[in-house]
Amino acid sequence: MSLGQAVAPHLPYLRRYGRAISGSQQRGDGLVAKLLETLVAHPDALDLSGDVRVQLYRMVHDSFGLEGESTVPADEPVAADIAIADARLRRIPSLARQALLLTAVEGFGSEDAGRIVGRDTAEVEALIAEALEEIDRQTRARILIIEDEPIIAMDIEMIVRELGHEVVAVATTHSEAVAEAQTHKPGLVLADIQLADNSSGIEAVQEILGDLPVPVIFITAFPERLLTGDRPEPAFLLTKPYQPATLRAAISQVLFFDEATVPA
Repeated sequence: MSLGQAVAPHLPYLRRYGRAISGSQQRGDGLVAKLLETLVAHPDALDLSGDVRVQLYRMVHDSFGLEGESTVPADEPVAADIAIADARLRRIPSLARQALLLTAVEGFGSEDAGRIVGRDTAEVEALIAEALEEIDRQTRARILIIEDEPIIAMDIEMIVRELGHEVVAVATTHSEAVAEAQTHKPGLVLADIQLADNSSGIEAVQEILGDLPVPVIFITAFPERLLTGDRPEPAFLLTKPYQPATLRAAISQVLFFDEATVPA
């Protein structure tokens, strides 16, 4: 296999990694371009009999280490959700961020990630834990639960608290939900659509959103009432009975990409 054949399949993923660690498409592509320049000038820098993928990522890692941190250029267009993710990731110390990206995004095990960043497995796992702790700290939120079934409300509240968030109130009716939202200004709303007094959780959420731009996750046994083909439809909709792991994942994803919870 030629050098070009060995390297080519990895280039899209190297560009993705370069962009993620540098915070810039331009700089990420620049890191990969520098890698290719090095290989053209010194083809023996890559041992084709070894793990080519690990070696390539190590070369990008080393090149970034020489350049240091940066910010996204002001004139570089970036999608809103990507910009929010970048803002969070840049608040994680560089080496911890790279360890997290290598394992969570690029699919390396801790041992191979350690070979790339020059740390042993235990150190990589500690770095990943540091990165996840920082993300958890950034995305802690005050959450309003709108749910009229006491057992379900208690279960949701337990999951929310286990994730490190604060439950500001549990509302069971439309009017109570709106009042609690106005009082507490939550960072996330978890809402059923059928409430205790036969009022509508959908209408309650619409009224809340009229005054407060807050992300909402609907949790309902009647998803067909929301999935009508009309717009807007909710971005996050869980069907009862839900799996606790699914709710945890939905909460974490919503808050990770919510601009309001990015520290200033």
